[in-house]
Amino acid sequence: MVPRNRKLTPERREGARVRYRDVDPSRVRRGCTDPVETVMWCAARMPFDEALAIADSALRCHDVTVEELREVALRMPDRYRERCLRVARHADGRAANPFESVLRSIALEIPGLHVVPQVWISKIGQPDLVDERLRLVLEADSFEWHGNRFALRKDCERYNAFVVGGWLVLRFTWEHVMLQPEYVRRVLTAAVALLDRQPQRRALEAPSAARSA
Repeated sequence: MVPRNRKLTPERREGARVRYRDVDPSRVRRGCTDPVETVMWCAARMPFDEALAIADSALRCHDVTVEELREVALRMPDRYRERCLRVARHADGRAANPFESVLRSIALEIPGLHVVPQVWISKIGQPDLVDERLRLVLEADSFEWHGNRFALRKDCERYNAFVVGGWLVLRFTWEHVMLQPEYVRRVLTAAVALLDRQPQRRALEAPSAARSA
């Protein structure tokens, strides 16, 4: 972000996403805007999924608080305010990584689906995203953490436990989430329609679930 009317050479632009704006010097630390200012201007100018991942990361690292995000969002210029408020409303420091944040951003578009990150399900584990009303689990599965025989066996046992406990488990790879979001939307929409037609699933005694700190 550089002052308005500033001229930049092609070399200075290389590898950067340039935005023009006059910045309050009090919001700058060692040449960078402070964390809450950074999050809000990303929310103002970037796609929602990217902005949400940045906001989640800032909360996860304790660089900002939810209250700070909401306070600054309310002070943003009119043309950006709603975008910033949307990010501030949905940002959650419990999100484990940007991959999971982007999956959650897609889930937020699906009517009737309300997922929460990193919910502990008693005696089974802590999946990436959970809708307790629908008893639906979403997993953002990366090969890095699931690429050996031991991990495969543990995953099978874990997912089997969810299913026999009355949960529907949906698994998405990085390629699905980042490169095929329409596929993810179709699957989530179909899952919500399926589960809403099966009220007996939600009548099962739900395992006690407590959100992790």
